[in-house]
Amino acid sequence: MRALTVLQTGPLCTVQDRGRPGHASIGVGRSGAADLLSHDAANRLVGNNSDAATLEVTFGGLKLRAEFDALVSVTGAHSICRIDGIQHGLHSTLLLRAGHDLELATPTWGLRNYLAVRGGIDVPAVLGSRATDTMSGLGPEALSPGTVLVVGNDSAEWPAADFVPPPPIRTTLHVTLGPRENWFTERARSLLLSQPWTVTQDSDRVGIRLDGAEPLTRAIDGELASEGMVLGALQVPPSGQPVLFLADHPVTGGYPVIAVVTAADGAAAAQLTPGSRIRFRAVG
Repeated sequence: MRALTVLQTGPLCTVQDRGRPGHASIGVGRSGAADLLSHDAANRLVGNNSDAATLEVTFGGLKLRAEFDALVSVTGAHSICRIDGIQHGLHSTLLLRAGHDLELATPTWGLRNYLAVRGGIDVPAVLGSRATDTMSGLGPEALSPGTVLVVGNDSAEWPAADFVPPPPIRTTLHVTLGPRENWFTERARSLLLSQPWTVTQDSDRVGIRLDGAEPLTRAIDGELASEGMVLGALQVPPSGQPVLFLADHPVTGGYPVIAVVTAADGAAAAQLTPGSRIRFRAVG
């Protein structure tokens, strides 16, 4: 049987691919892998198509058993990967023999790992995607011990790569100001870029709540009509402490967005752990 059996999941383990774009008009966000760069890299290492479904492992703790000889890879956060108790390197192609277990420890840096298996995880697609959207509830449920994951045939030419460099440790994220930066005082716009921000415990696939020594104050106190939200948006609620939207963000919101993290830094944002201190730098 071409399958993987989940033995332990850690805090959260979901099936992800590149998401389901094009459905915002019916209230469905894109979702998909929070760190698309690591997701794509994992698929390249096993010769999959880039949209093949992987496992997104949040803060380690995953343990699974192969029911067949499988080619796998693990990318993303800096974690220890063991196969039947023997440590193996990340960001490379690994052979997981039938009956052997693969286990991921808690990361020493970063938050999310991506495990790809040649052929991809074969779960039913919803609106063209196998991604688990934790906000809308679309896609497969978060994994639990005992889940059997069938492996599909979503592979491409082989080999695609045998090693990819690990993601760099990033503490500065680049942003484009707007679209509602004029709703904030000049000092607030300056503070966004000058003071450090701490990632709080109140963070998940929907977004990251940030805490700064001085909150961002508004220049306009009126109500803002709901408008579309995008990945990387820095929405500022009445508390003045921004929320950085990630993969499962809502498609609309009523609080002003002071800036948007650039697409190039979206993967780095997805690897931020509670307690991390970051800064923003304006581009453009």
